[in-house]
Amino acid sequence: MALIMFYGTECVHCHAMMPLVKKLEKEEKIKVQLIETWHNATNQRKFEEMDKGECGGVPLFVNTSTGKKICGETSYEKLKAWAKGK
Repeated sequence: MALIMFYGTECVHCHAMMPLVKKLEKEEKIKVQLIETWHNATNQRKFEEMDKGECGGVPLFVNTSTGKKICGETSYEKLKAWAKGK
């Protein structure tokens, strides 16, 4: 299972989600792979492949086991449920 957060360095919505991602990692012992897309063309292509035009921007959270995605900012409860495959 891989949990991925695509983000942009200057993205205010991404910055708002970082404390929740860190809390999730600490409390649930779950690792979220952070992939910066705004300054890395390879990562941008990976984002586009995984997004498939559904969200169109960051932050984008992808659970590769379930295929579930979260577009944009969300609550800690929803982020935790996503990470646990619910």
